[in-house]
Amino acid sequence: MRDPYTAGHQARVSKLTGAVAKEMGLSEVVTEGIVIAGIVHDIGKLSIPAEILSKPSRLTDVEYMLIKTHSQVGYTILSKIDFPWPIAQIVYQHHERMNGSGYPQKLMEKEMLVEARILAVADVVESMSSHRPYRPALGINKALEEIAQNKGILYDVDVVETCLKLFSENPLAFVDGPKQDDMDLT
Repeated sequence: MRDPYTAGHQARVSKLTGAVAKEMGLSEVVTEGIVIAGIVHDIGKLSIPAEILSKPSRLTDVEYMLIKTHSQVGYTILSKIDFPWPIAQIVYQHHERMNGSGYPQKLMEKEMLVEARILAVADVVESMSSHRPYRPALGINKALEEIAQNKGILYDVDVVETCLKLFSENPLAFVDGPKQDDMDLT
């Protein structure tokens, strides 16, 4: 309600996480949990002033530090709900990276839930390929290039390979209204 961009982003991330989980052969129960985590993964942004979320220019260091609190805030909100899946932990970990360079816990590889690894990739792909208040969409090709170049470093290899496979099979399935010049379909 406060930020229509985030609502659309969460829905698109949720769709992609579900497809990746299913393609990876995760159970229906695990896939259902990751779809729900995708829908609520940015709920912690409720604590961020709307002016920062919709700021049309680069964030200051202080504003960026405030944005980075959203995964902790999301964890705090969601940990009070008795889900049959580790939704709060998935949300808490969705900005972690395989090499420990993420936030807020600096987790590495196997310390991260597989659901969080999937959510991390889907979040990056959707964020880069969509318009942001502070920059135009970079396009799906740039997003897929980012995850491919950093698989095994920032992103889980199996998740990246699965995501790339899904886009190679149906490049328009997870992108709302792509421009033809954003897509290299050859």
